[in-house]
Amino acid sequence: MLLGILQTAVFLDKTENIRRAARGVRALAHAGAEFVILPEMWNCPYAAKNFPLYAEPRGGETFAALSDMARSSHIWLIGGSIPERDGAAVYNTSFVFSPDGVCVATHRKMHLFDIDVHGGQRFYESETLSAGNTVTTFDTPWGLFGLCICYDLRFPELCRLMALRGAVCVFVPAAFNMTTGPAHWDTLFRQRAVDNQLFTVGAAPARDTGAPYISYAHSLAVSPWGDVLFRAGTRPQRALVELDLTQIDAVRDQLPLLHHRRTDVYAVVEIN
Repeated sequence: MLLGILQTAVFLDKTENIRRAARGVRALAHAGAEFVILPEMWNCPYAAKNFPLYAEPRGGETFAALSDMARSSHIWLIGGSIPERDGAAVYNTSFVFSPDGVCVATHRKMHLFDIDVHGGQRFYESETLSAGNTVTTFDTPWGLFGLCICYDLRFPELCRLMALRGAVCVFVPAAFNMTTGPAHWDTLFRQRAVDNQLFTVGAAPARDTGAPYISYAHSLAVSPWGDVLFRAGTRPQRALVELDLTQIDAVRDQLPLLHHRRTDVYAVVEIN
């Protein structure tokens, strides 16, 4: 599968963000991408106070634009994540579109990023966001894919549940910061790939040192063996990455971790 990763700059103007995203998606599709992923919160600056201000309901301006991007370029599209309003609640939500522009999956960020790192970053998403409660996977011509958002990746049970469903790749729109990014970005994507013997892909906003929240950037793709197949820099960037999905069976045959689990002693199960 030829994957397009779009690492975008984010501006105050939502319309400009949508215009630039559409241009990037078209360029990646023209270059041969069959599947494209956008970053977390690409249509608004990443700040808790902004989420309610930029939030729109399902079917709103950004949702419609993403649907059109997928349909006009005839690609599969993970629309990064955007602030979604549902009644009084606001969610950090990712929508997935098929090549006919139909939304085939929706993931609301399950684990809200509430942290206070001594000498580093303080950020509380729960001040303005509500949490989702669904493990998200969806079918594609290449197999079953999983989807989570940023902080969700830190919880190994979530990726394991996706792998047990049969996921061969987990996509993660994300915006790690300059405290957590250097420490954990590569490590988390490589470890989840190795733990579950699947591909992991992270798409981040480009770095803006003048922003109140500075993205670490470095969008990346990791193989089931833990090899980094691609790592972006810090500037806006479009990239094509080939995912050889035959590696899944090859790695799992050589090192059958999922078969060696002691389910007579422990288990990871879905409650809902």
